Order: sequence, then structure tokens, then C-alpha cells
Amino acid sequence: MSLSPAFLDELRMRTSLSTLIGRTVKVQKAGREYKACCPFHNEKTPSFTINDEKGFYHCFGCGAHGDAIRWMTDQRGLPFMEAVKELAATAGMDVPAPDPRAAKRAEQAQGLHDVMAAAQALYEAQLGGIEGAEARDYLVRRGISEATRRAFGFGFSADSKGKLKGALSEFGDPMLIEAGLLIDPDGAEPDGGKSKKRESYDRFRGRLMLPIRDIRGRVIAFGGRILGAGEPKYLNSPDTPLFDKGRTLYNIDRASPASRQSGRVIVVEGYMDVIALAQAGFGEAVAPLGTALTEHQIERLWKMVDVPLLCFDGDAAGQKAAIRAAVRALPLLRPGMSLAFATLPAGQDPDDLIRAEGPGAMERVLDAAEPLVERLWAYEQKAAPLDTPEQRAALKQRLRAITDAIAHPDVRAHYVQIFRERYDTLFFARAAQAGGPRHQRGTGTRQGWQRDRRGNWKPPLPPVGNEARAIGVSGMEQRLLRAVLASLLRHPEQIGLHREMLSALHIGDSALGELMRAMIAASFRQETVETEGLLTILGQGEVYNMAKGMLRADTFTFTPSRMKTDPGRVSRDLEEAIRVMAQGPELETALAEATRRAKEDLNEETFAEQQRIQRLKMDHDQRLAELAQSEDIV
Repeated sequence: MSLSPAFLDELRMRTSLSTLIGRTVKVQKAGREYKACCPFHNEKTPSFTINDEKGFYHCFGCGAHGDAIRWMTDQRGLPFMEAVKELAATAGMDVPAPDPRAAKRAEQAQGLHDVMAAAQALYEAQLGGIEGAEARDYLVRRGISEATRRAFGFGFSADSKGKLKGALSEFGDPMLIEAGLLIDPDGAEPDGGKSKKRESYDRFRGRLMLPIRDIRGRVIAFGGRILGAGEPKYLNSPDTPLFDKGRTLYNIDRASPASRQSGRVIVVEGYMDVIALAQAGFGEAVAPLGTALTEHQIERLWKMVDVPLLCFDGDAAGQKAAIRAAVRALPLLRPGMSLAFATLPAGQDPDDLIRAEGPGAMERVLDAAEPLVERLWAYEQKAAPLDTPEQRAALKQRLRAITDAIAHPDVRAHYVQIFRERYDTLFFARAAQAGGPRHQRGTGTRQGWQRDRRGNWKPPLPPVGNEARAIGVSGMEQRLLRAVLASLLRHPEQIGLHREMLSALHIGDSALGELMRAMIAASFRQETVETEGLLTILGQGEVYNMAKGMLRADTFTFTPSRMKTDPGRVSRDLEEAIRVMAQGPELETALAEATRRAKEDLNEETFAEQQRIQRLKMDHDQRLAELAQSEDIV
């Protein structure tokens, strides 16, 4: 059975060689590559390297060299077809059924490379001839240097229906059509073409030509830009046995080695953007080929760097393209692998910016790139008004759709946490602007605390008058408060981290309030107090008994037992719970004040303020109920 080179290339591309080898050999990250002790000979110092980007391994000690298939045959001892079938199953590919024409197609694929090389030579020659004068003038106007012209292989297709067809007639029409160089107006005929009436003709006519190369630098397709009036402005080769536009990136062959030097890859919108950047010293730029960035292209970029930079125009179309790429990447995200987004000034492409302000301006745009999470949050926050409960619920729904699309559980959990914190902060900030008091999280300062005669720190007295009601009155608040106290008892190292916010809480239940004040006072005595030490400090009596009861195995805490070993998760959960508890009385105070002002002077402004704070209070109550009834409280 013969397999086509295209199938084998696709299989190699879909296989992560470091992951494959790492199943049986301990591998370590070493810059852009991986290293290991060679499995083919005995050694103590690693000389075996794995290059995922190029898809091969090499041992500098014994000379062993190969790709994923060679690894399976040499290291695993599998026959060639068995190796291919196992790799294909892992990659989700179907091995082609036996076909007697496969060998012929493989031979034809090699012939197509020859056809494309011949076409490239013809286009380059025509650019330098009499017919290419207009195209050369265009390059001069665009500021394309002679060195850049040669490096990117610029060419010109004559404005003739048969110039290329005649020059490459030795290959025959069928091969030229399959290569995408000729257009067959009638298509393939069932009778082998006997009834064909119209002649095939050149696809590219009167265009500035740019070769599209694969990772090996072989020409696999062309892009042509029209020089005068007409549509389309850019014309690409159709998909062929050599070329799949959804899996190919323009300039991948030159950007790949350049990215190893710079440590980054820049994704821009089109050919000329790539060329302008390369001429300005940014050789690591690539572009999709007339389509939105695809999953295959994103995976290809991740083989080069962990966080590619997507640089799009600042207009609506450019930003829409950025969001499409962001959404498409969500199911593929995994630890360390993400995207970043740089936005060009409105109305400028990379060439405009570099010409106007120089390469330094482009570097500043790239330095200001936003992480993927920032871009998604900013986009959804601005996508629609957020004045009504329904509009805010819609924002929450859009954010949930984003997190639901993320397949990796750890990455998804972090996105959920970040979106939740920003959602709460966004609307709490609005409440604060409406006049309600706001507490900032600190690092454990003793604001409002005083020393007693013995020099021990005493917490501030609870607020008096009608500043704010005490928390813990409602069932939901008290449930959440008890959960927070139980978690602080289990994780006393968290008390100091949240001390200022905890000190500001006015707790209505005297016993719970006394327990909170005793725990905060204990944290001042010993910053690294442990649970048993905390109980000793609490002494005997009602507070001690309450604390012991909260520590029983059947008592709920704010963080599931499976997360007790993750201090970061515990801290984030506690911070949110404390913030939500504090917001309730503050929002009620702000609402009472807004209602008073509306009664005294009812006008459009005071009425709108009252309604806004009312909506914030409704949102807060909903969040309080969610937290109090959450599965995180067990």
C-alpha cells in the first residue's frame, strides 16, 4: 500500500513529537527544543534533541535521526504501516484505503512541485522584463527595496490568457489545472474530456505575483495583486493537493527561523503587511491567506511560540477579525498556550505606521499587546449597555459562554474566577460612585486599631449610629459569614492577608463578632499561626467551643476539601465572600441616602440615581444567594 506525501506530511504535523517520545523517555524543555538521554545508546549527559516545530529528533552522540514515523519503527519496532495506523488513530485521522492509484498520485504530487517551481521562475522573469514595468513601478511606490523583492520572490503574470499555459506546455493542461495555474471552464468531463468545447486559460493575468511557500520553502501556491482597476484586489490559488489555505500561513518558512531569534511571532492581516514588517526588521511576521485564523493555523503558531501576537487594524473590521480569532482559540487553550492582541492606530496598517513614525512606533504597539483574557473582557463589557438587570445578566451569560468553550479544566477555572471578580468589581465600583462607602483590601495594616495597657493590639469598635447595619442578620448572610469563619479557622494564614477587610466588618451576632475579633487579634501576635495554635490563643469558653464546633468534619467551609491544598484558590474565594458580605450594608446605606435625596428633590437625576443603586442591590442579593448556596460551601 502506498500513502501520499500529503497524508504523511499532515500526520507528522498533527503529531507532537516531544509528547510522543515523552511517553517512554524522560524529556526536558531546553529553550525552543526538548532534550533527553538518547534511547538508542547509553549516555549520562543528554545529547538527544527533539524539535517539535520541524518535526524531527536528532542525537549528537550516535547520529540517530528521524521523525514520528521513524521513532515508531526504530524505537518501538513496529512495521511502517502499523506505525502509521497508530499515529493516525492518536491524531484523529483515517488511513486511506488501499488504492492502486496512490503511487501515481504520489508521483504526481512531486510533479506539482516541479510545476510550481517553473511557474515561479516564469513570473520572476516577467517582472524583470518589458511587461513588468508597471509592476516594478508599483513596488517602487510602495517602498519595496530590491533586496526585499528578491527575498520574497516577487513576480508578474502577463495580462494574457495563454502566456503561462504556452510557456509550461511540457507539463500538460491536466497538471497545470491541478496545480491551480490554469482554469478549466468546463471542469472534468465523465467521458474523459471528449465533449469539451472551451479551452483552459491562465488563472493569474496582469497581477503582481507573490509565491506562497510551505515550511520547507517550496512554492505551493500564489497570491496575485491586481495593479489597475478590477476585482478581486487579491487572488489566491485554489486549494490543491499541495495547498490548503486553512492550514498554511504566508511567510511561515522565513518567520519560523526568525521567531527563534526574537522569541515571538506576529500575525498580521495580509501579504503586504508581512513584507512591510520584514523590511523594517520584523522578520517573524506571518499572515493567514484570505480566511479568518483557523484552528490548524493557531496550532501551527503554537509550535513556534507559546503566545503569538495578533496585530490587527484598529478599525471595526480589524477588531472583528481579532475577536473571531480569540473565540476560535478558546477550545484549544491549554496551560502556557494563549494569544495576545496588539491594535494598530485607527486608519493605519503596519506599512503606514512604520513610514510615518518608524519601526519604534511598531515596537511600541507590540509592547502594548493585551492578553487574551483582557481582550475578551473588554469586548464583552463594551458590547452592549449595562444599565438594567437584564443587560447585566446578558453580560454574565456572554462571559459564561466564553468559559464554557474552554476545554482545559484548569484554564477554564481561572477564566471563571477572573470574570467573576471583574464582574463584581465593575458593579461595586458603580455603587461606590453613587455615594456608598468602599473598603480597600490591604496588606494587614492596623488602621483603627489601638494598643491596650499591656501593649496588645485591640480591634476597632463596631460603627455606631446609622452608618451601616450589621451583617449576619439574614439567613444567607449568616450562612456565608459562618463559612468564612470556618475557612479562616482551617486556614489561619489567610487572616493576615484579609485583615483590613475583616476588621471593617460590623458583625451583628455577638458571639460570631467576638470570634472574628479574637482571630484578628491572634494574627497580630503571630503572623504564621496554625489552627491548633489559634485554638490555644482563643482559650476556653464560648468562643473556643464555637471554633471547635466549626472545625468538625461535618461543618461547612467556604472552600471544598479538595481545594484545601491550593492557598491561591482559598484566598480568592475568601476575598470574594468578604467583599460580597461588606457590600450589602454599604449598598443599603447608599440606597437609603439616594431615596432620601429623591424624596427631598425628585428630579430626573435623583430618580435615576435611586434606580441605579436599586439595581445594584438586586444584583448583590443575587450574588449573595449564589455564594451562600454554592457547591463550594460543603
